[in-house]
Amino acid sequence: MRKLDPVKHEEKRREILNAAERCFVRDGLQGASISSICAEARISPGHLYHYFTSKEAIVSAMIEVRLEEAAARFTKLAEGADVLSALFCEIEVTRSGHPRLVLEALSEANRNPAMAKALQKHTKGVHSLLADLLGKGQAAGAIDPTLDRHMTASLLISMIDGSRTLSLRDPKLDVKEATKALETMIVRYLAPTSAQRKH
Repeated sequence: MRKLDPVKHEEKRREILNAAERCFVRDGLQGASISSICAEARISPGHLYHYFTSKEAIVSAMIEVRLEEAAARFTKLAEGADVLSALFCEIEVTRSGHPRLVLEALSEANRNPAMAKALQKHTKGVHSLLADLLGKGQAAGAIDPTLDRHMTASLLISMIDGSRTLSLRDPKLDVKEATKALETMIVRYLAPTSAQRKH
């Protein structure tokens, strides 16, 4: 039996996930089929099933990868001194994703319990990372210490997710300007009061 090369296995796995993402963006989560993903990845269904047991498993793996990427970014950003700049960098990265895919994922999660579970796991992971970042900002005096960091993290996630669909809601909207306005709103919400800064 041929020994599995873990590096090549992971590379192929990522290739399939990238191909699947292109299909999901083009055809939607429901519209994309295993056969279309195989065609995009240039592999046979049998080869694909060696890596993933189903389309749901592919979606779940994509969410896991996104969470790993977010964790790596947050860890690196948290090492810096400016928590707000770190937060805005994350907003920019998140906003640059595929808005249609975000809506597709939310819609699919409403119908598919497995998808809902995967999405909830991702949200929980991002929430934890964001709450930790907010806690660091509070400790440094950059964020209002009276804010509940867990509730604030939930609100920020909702705001950021909503901002990703602005271009779909209003194609004429200047998304960059809207993002700046969102950042201004967040700064004003998170900022400590003058009295708090003196302590």
